[in-house]
Amino acid sequence: MKQKKAALLCAALVLALMASCKPAESGELTMKKGVLMIGMEIGYPPMEYFDASGTPIGFDVEMGKAIADKLGLDPEFIDTAWEGIFSGVDTKKYDCIMSSVTINPARQAVHNFSKPYVSNTLAMVVLKGTTVTARTPIECTGLDVAFQSDTTSDFYMEKLAAGGLKYTPRRYEKVMYCFDELKLKRVDVIVTDLLVAIDYIADPNGPFEIVWKSTEDERFGICLKKGNDALTNAINNALDELFEEGTMLKISNDTFGMDLVSAARQ
Repeated sequence: MKQKKAALLCAALVLALMASCKPAESGELTMKKGVLMIGMEIGYPPMEYFDASGTPIGFDVEMGKAIADKLGLDPEFIDTAWEGIFSGVDTKKYDCIMSSVTINPARQAVHNFSKPYVSNTLAMVVLKGTTVTARTPIECTGLDVAFQSDTTSDFYMEKLAAGGLKYTPRRYEKVMYCFDELKLKRVDVIVTDLLVAIDYIADPNGPFEIVWKSTEDERFGICLKKGNDALTNAINNALDELFEEGTMLKISNDTFGMDLVSAARQ
């Protein structure tokens, strides 16, 4: 009888230990019940960055909060390096990516995407009063050109290099490092998203100026694991409501001082 009781006690202890080690309970749409886990590279102002207290802020952060609220979920922002951000959603480290992800055919082939939410293009930034005469990327022969690695800017400059442009690529993990280096005159120009460039030239007394904008349009979307259609549809419905009620326009005006969202739906 004692042996039987001891065996039952051991079994109960094992079950208790197993229960304590269980992962967070899954929700109907998300991996964690009641939570929308959002992956983002929080170092891309004004889209996503930390304020002085270490709190995530920016356009994508505010949009993430609004979408989570529409879904009846709490947002959880997970900071991750850009170079690993797509593998993170594939391996279920978070439910989706809201991090200024450009929608393109190569990415759509391996991931789900929401409807677009921002219209963007590329820009070239130089120091005010610079001796650099280049006013477009194609004129950057012999120059040190800074851009964030594995981004649309990187792909664009690689395309120019393949076409014969001779320049020195300066790739950085975060776009803010590009601006730090330009300010220190360690690079000659920056190629980046116009949305980012606008933020850096917002101060009229600042050291930067935009000298070129691409005529090619690109759209940002929310990226999800391929085949995650239920959450993709739910996010699309939430985005539709946020556009219709004017919340997306308000977030754009609050962040950029202008409407950079309406064109994404045209």
